[in-house]
Amino acid sequence: MPCHAGNCITILRWRRTLTFKDFIEKLFGRKPPLEQQQTGELVTAPLSPEQLTHPAFAGEAAALPLTPSLEPQQLLVGCGQSVGRQREQNQDSIFAFTSLLASNNAQIPIGVYIVADGMGGHEDGDIASEVACRVMGEYIIRHLYLPLLTPNPEPPEQSIQEILHTGVQEANEAIHKEAPNGGTTLTVAVVMGRQLSIAHVGDSRAYLITPENGLELITRDHSMVNRLVEMGQLTPAEASEHPQRNVLYRALGQGEPLEAEVATHKLPKSGYLMLCSDGLWGVINAETIQNIISAGPTPAEICQNLVAAANQAGGPDNISVILIQLPC
Repeated sequence: MPCHAGNCITILRWRRTLTFKDFIEKLFGRKPPLEQQQTGELVTAPLSPEQLTHPAFAGEAAALPLTPSLEPQQLLVGCGQSVGRQREQNQDSIFAFTSLLASNNAQIPIGVYIVADGMGGHEDGDIASEVACRVMGEYIIRHLYLPLLTPNPEPPEQSIQEILHTGVQEANEAIHKEAPNGGTTLTVAVVMGRQLSIAHVGDSRAYLITPENGLELITRDHSMVNRLVEMGQLTPAEASEHPQRNVLYRALGQGEPLEAEVATHKLPKSGYLMLCSDGLWGVINAETIQNIISAGPTPAEICQNLVAAANQAGGPDNISVILIQLPC
């Protein structure tokens, strides 16, 4: 198993009894159960025939091209964490899993990335975030990735939306058992080819960063001040200085039932995906984040520079960031 810049890449020979199009149609082609659609969650519609014929989903022959002269189309990943300058304990947890399914004429990058920010006002926030990452990561890998390693792989019984919804519920139940006084945010990104699926609870964030669109926020903060901004009662500038800006109305460990927002995005052909806690995005502004990312050179070094910038700005909270460089 070769490792590149700290990222372990698993290259697997995928039997031709199952094409990637078959897998994607099964995985993304089913809506969540009706009771989930009625909770106000972000629901992703099934992929259209046009989307399914996109090179990333059109089967092995049309997936990302692989020739003897090309390097595998890897997801290059960097991670950074710091307790900050004003906290004694790190209550953030992160999870990063990167792999590559490859055959003679196709390659499919796969990644599972999670950031969880334990709630500092609760006991066992560190345990809650660790449990959330561990349970959610294990659930996704067991139901989405491990079925591909069998001699005759079959698509999972659940759609990606169902896997993410159920995984969040499993993590929430585990927190109630293992850290009954704890709470945590949870932001999850699953990359399969050019398809990105996000599950999100709380105020940790996911961004897409491209030259065309800059720093694009693709999650919605479940905070009281953001709800007031959405209602037109606060401006974003007022929200950033509000004394209750860290109060969440939705987080794991707070109670039942838990509503996770799930959405699917088409990934750009180059750029970055970033997950981070509010110890980063709440301390340094979007322009600074984008400038640091643009300066490069590698995801690991960029993460170190982002963490350093947050600490230089005062480091009032724990800092966590995962940065994924997308293949061209």
